[in-house]
Amino acid sequence: MHESIKFDIKEVKTDLLRAINECSQRGLLHTTKWLAELSYSLKDVKVDVLDTTADLYLADTSEEEDTYVLAKTYFDLKEYDRAAYFTEECKTPKVRFLYLYSRYLSGEKKKIDDMTVVPPDPLKNESLRLLCSDLRKDHMADKLDGFSLYLFGVTLKKLQLTREAMDVLVEATHKQPMHWGSWLELASLITDREKLENLCLPNHWIKHFFMAHMYLELQLIDEGLALYCKLQSMGFEKNGYVLAQTAMTVNYRRGNVIVLDVDNAIETFKKIIKADPYCLDNMDTYSNILYVKEMKVELAYLAHRATEIDKYRLETCCIVGNYYSLRGDHQKASMYFHRALKLNPQYLSAWTLLGHEFMEMRNTNGAIHSYRQAIEVNKRDYRAWYGLGQTYEILKMPFYALYYYKQAQLLRPHDSRMVQALGEAYEKQNKIQDALKCYYKACNVGDIEGMALLKLATLYEKLGEHDHAASAYTDFVMDEFINADRADLSHAYKYLTQYHLKREQLDHANHYAQKCLQFDETKEEAKALLRTIAQKRGKFEHSMVVEDMNETEVIEQGERADVTPGSQLSPMNLSFMPTP
Repeated sequence: MHESIKFDIKEVKTDLLRAINECSQRGLLHTTKWLAELSYSLKDVKVDVLDTTADLYLADTSEEEDTYVLAKTYFDLKEYDRAAYFTEECKTPKVRFLYLYSRYLSGEKKKIDDMTVVPPDPLKNESLRLLCSDLRKDHMADKLDGFSLYLFGVTLKKLQLTREAMDVLVEATHKQPMHWGSWLELASLITDREKLENLCLPNHWIKHFFMAHMYLELQLIDEGLALYCKLQSMGFEKNGYVLAQTAMTVNYRRGNVIVLDVDNAIETFKKIIKADPYCLDNMDTYSNILYVKEMKVELAYLAHRATEIDKYRLETCCIVGNYYSLRGDHQKASMYFHRALKLNPQYLSAWTLLGHEFMEMRNTNGAIHSYRQAIEVNKRDYRAWYGLGQTYEILKMPFYALYYYKQAQLLRPHDSRMVQALGEAYEKQNKIQDALKCYYKACNVGDIEGMALLKLATLYEKLGEHDHAASAYTDFVMDEFINADRADLSHAYKYLTQYHLKREQLDHANHYAQKCLQFDETKEEAKALLRTIAQKRGKFEHSMVVEDMNETEVIEQGERADVTPGSQLSPMNLSFMPTP
């Protein structure tokens, strides 16, 4: 699917200013912030501000305006029940939305306040069910505007009515395309490319942001990066959101092979921090990259900076949790991830990272619960599926492990780590051909950890297919970027020495035997093998001398025969003469 981008930048700016006012009036703070940042990126584009607000002011001169102003004040102070109480009888779309949204946020706030270790079942949430019922009645009466449709879609999604939620959210994007929250909620319900391509979406410029977001979510990295580059060229090159998304694509992409190109991602995040030093958005992703790179000093600095800016932000809790995890203090790390989840139980990254910490602390029950919660939040989180596979592998439950590894691999088909883990699961169940296919694919898509070749070679060795094993071991030891364990390398060199020795390929055998001398594990065996090679070389050289002598005698006899008169053959004697 190729996206061509064409839009009038002044029209974009006008849409942004109008939508900022509309979303702000409804208390949709995250969308308002996102739109405002896009608008700031276009600060050099001049439009008539009065044109963007005139319609809004005319709409606000209703008899419910005083009620709205009072309720919005309560809403801003998080007194949601009071806001809902005073707007219950209101009919205008804006105030009606504030009433419904206040009810929703009141229920969410109480749920968080009462939350124990195990989150409550949303299907048993009576206030949510009542709200959904009221929204359904309004929907059937065609009384919902784009914002209220968004809220209806959210409640349906929470009640696990996925198909209906998707239809309602698509309708919301048609009625109010500038509300980014509707697009994000819709994105969380799309599980594959086919579903994405079958959506009937509005032909609006903001759809390009949604498509770029979806490409990343569906691991369509090349398409995502291309679309974000186009958006940058259209005037959003300094926008923090677009830059962060670009960093996340770079984080997975190099050519046609998915790898962690963290250096480019780190440079992009440094640009974001330089342009906006107090920004915490997406800094949790930055901390994940620093964690993978084991950059302790940089991660410590980021944690200190985030704590100084806002110690109670979700991103800060995640960053500090990563910092303690890298230091090996898994108890403290889990405490910070718990704190993040207390602030927002739907915070995907915290659930996954908490699962990792439980794994480090050998708490398999806690890990399983955390990973399952992550999947509840986002079924496309391959890390949670992969974590469940690892957990069940530890619990010696190979069939469960295989299932979860399959799900992870489906989500990340070009990630060698997922493919290799699936291969190992097949091997443990003695499904050898499936395991071999996985190891081959892991090699072909770009072996991130450099272990797929070793797995392939080891399996061939077990099967007694020595030519294939030797080929794989040779590729393994010749990989200049290999970061293998010394025991694995020494075994590979010893195997290759013995392989070539059996086939009288003494130069190759000698080369690998010399390599074996570098390892304590194989040093003594290498000395014995070198003696054997020397003996074989001695015998071989002796036989070569004898053969040379015999050959000399034959040549001398031939020369004596050649001087006999009439013994030489003319070229005509060698020609084929047909019988007359």
